[in-house]
Amino acid sequence: MNGREAFARLAPFIQEYMYRKQWSELREAQVEACRVLLDTPHHLLIASGTASGKTEAAFFPALTELFERPSSSVGILYIGPLKALINDQFERIKELLREGEVPVWHWHGDVAQAEKTKLMQRPCGVLQITPESLEGLLMNRPNAIPALFHDLRYIMIDEVHAFMGADRGIQVQSQLSRLERMASCTPRRIGLSATLSDYDTAAHWLSGGSPQAVEVVSPQGGRRLKLSVEHFSFPDPRDEREAEHLELAKQNYYNFIYDHTNTKKALVFTNSRSDAELTTLELRRIAAKRQERDVFHVHHGSISAMLREETEAALRTGPGPAVAAATVTLELGIDLGELERVVQLGAPYSCSSFVQRLGRSGRRGDAASEMMFLCAEDEDETAQLPARMPWMLLRAIAVIELYIRERWVEPPSLRKKPVGVLYHQTMSTLKSIGEAEPAELARAVLTLPAFRGVEPEEYRKLLQYLLATDHIQQTEEGTLIIGLGGEKIVNNFRFYAVFKDDEEHVVYDGSEEIGSITTVPPPGYCFTLAGKLWKVEEVDNKHKAVYVKSSRGKVDTLWVGGGGDIHTRVLQKMRQVLEEHTLYPYLAPGAVNRLERARRLARESGLLTSPVIPAGGDSLFILPWAGSKQFRTLERLLKNNLHSSMGLRQVVPMEPYYMVVSGRAEAEELLLAIHTELAEMEDTESILAAGEAPYLGKYDEFVPPELVRRAFATDGLDAEGLAKALMEQGQERSL
Repeated sequence: MNGREAFARLAPFIQEYMYRKQWSELREAQVEACRVLLDTPHHLLIASGTASGKTEAAFFPALTELFERPSSSVGILYIGPLKALINDQFERIKELLREGEVPVWHWHGDVAQAEKTKLMQRPCGVLQITPESLEGLLMNRPNAIPALFHDLRYIMIDEVHAFMGADRGIQVQSQLSRLERMASCTPRRIGLSATLSDYDTAAHWLSGGSPQAVEVVSPQGGRRLKLSVEHFSFPDPRDEREAEHLELAKQNYYNFIYDHTNTKKALVFTNSRSDAELTTLELRRIAAKRQERDVFHVHHGSISAMLREETEAALRTGPGPAVAAATVTLELGIDLGELERVVQLGAPYSCSSFVQRLGRSGRRGDAASEMMFLCAEDEDETAQLPARMPWMLLRAIAVIELYIRERWVEPPSLRKKPVGVLYHQTMSTLKSIGEAEPAELARAVLTLPAFRGVEPEEYRKLLQYLLATDHIQQTEEGTLIIGLGGEKIVNNFRFYAVFKDDEEHVVYDGSEEIGSITTVPPPGYCFTLAGKLWKVEEVDNKHKAVYVKSSRGKVDTLWVGGGGDIHTRVLQKMRQVLEEHTLYPYLAPGAVNRLERARRLARESGLLTSPVIPAGGDSLFILPWAGSKQFRTLERLLKNNLHSSMGLRQVVPMEPYYMVVSGRAEAEELLLAIHTELAEMEDTESILAAGEAPYLGKYDEFVPPELVRRAFATDGLDAEGLAKALMEQGQERSL
């Protein structure tokens, strides 16, 4: 099918829409999507870059079918990971659907109940929803599901990569199977993503037990890139003079950010909410000092919906410059219009995140995607050897090189023992059914695609534990119902979500909601939120509210947050960057200088000669150059299995880059012992401490500890991957 044929088969109102938009032709992804959806019964995975027309590729042929053969229920179910993305897509396709008279609804926590009631009374058209709201529908309105979805034709899952490998992805997979059973429908599935490389795994996830094949549409379009990386060193303030140098270095850093953004529409990505707040505060201070216009905003999950929408509007349609410091909330596919620049403070933890953030700019015409990395790191020449490495700079170069040169992004890591989500779907299913025989409940849950790695015996232990803890009860007839302990969990609105959401206090300036915080300071103390300083006047713990007034006080961090997991491939590329002499054209002078010094230090110190090197005295450095999961494996291997036999006094992890080990072991001796342990290991549970059962998910606390322990050993550790990473380094040294 060529572009002209595809266009001719689209509904007239879509053709008119394209004429109004002055689109001269369909893009490659859109033509291919028409072929798959109009000429085959297959599911569809659209894997193409940002701003490549994926949304239209999915909707054009699907809406053509609804136009030609109207559905007698909701015809298209669109599942998005963020309310903001749903709102964005809702506005985007409303114009398209107006002419076709296809109703479009959205359903999440911010949508008025009156709108939801209208849909329930006349189910039709397109429904856009979050996984959490869909969970609520399946649980609390099971009798309405057949009427809502009995003629459902398509399920679209946007930003597929954001779900895969995460508990929310397991939840979505389970929801699709439950919905199809409850509504007796067999919709086709369409997945959308800009950051996939492992198409087979993604297609397998999308099909989720469906017998239909999945076709992948992945046009290889090129985009002009404009990248730069600069490095800033912050000296260690050992004395008053160094403290002055540190203050000057920080001023230069924030002035640099200001000078490269304040006249543009720009996004400044940070890796934490605290950094987004601090950066916005500093940029506003500079604007005030220079008596220039304050064009700065902040956007993250703890900012009120109204302020987030104001930020999005300023970037998308505002008349002048607008700069937003943001976290992952603006990483996904919200269209922010013609952004001129994306700035990344530090380095993303993954290539996937880099690709998403890069794609926020250059979305119009032939404009280049422009991204500037600013890596600010502490530098202390007296610190231990590995601590003197510019890890952030190395990570920035690694993610750029892996994607730009090799088009590599992290493959999804699908969990085999998702016991927390197993609990969640068990309780949700039982709430929906109301009452079930044990065998009936087991059959309903264990036949969901995500739980095929769970043994019937393991599920029996879960049910016994839930009975013992009163999360479920057994009636005199032997059937199961939700117990009193379970009611407290299931009837809380937080139950709909399987991701961890800390209890937060809502912050108010008078009657205006500003956002929320997890750590609540006492009255009289100051903190920053929405890029401004506030002083606490009153804390209402009963209603989880904090009342504040504007302030000029100190800055404090009010969220507890860690970094993301890093893949082994990224760490290995970082090692390669240190090892080679390659010159990277996108490095600015400061970054070039810092990299050269790091390379010289690595060569002179022998840092790259072995994974285990002497550190002076009775200490050793261990640099496995392996990902976060493999690093955790090595840490437990050392602490629990080799502690006594190797005489290890202390193991201090500096995750995920290196460890400092103290004791009587020699470097080669310890490396050999690690290899031997890994070669002889039969079960990763053997390296866990007695009684250790770390949680991987929100609901693991309600699961028998022995199952949590097994799940962590299976999904949280990787002995095989660690052995492979260490073996590859050994092979390099022998060449």
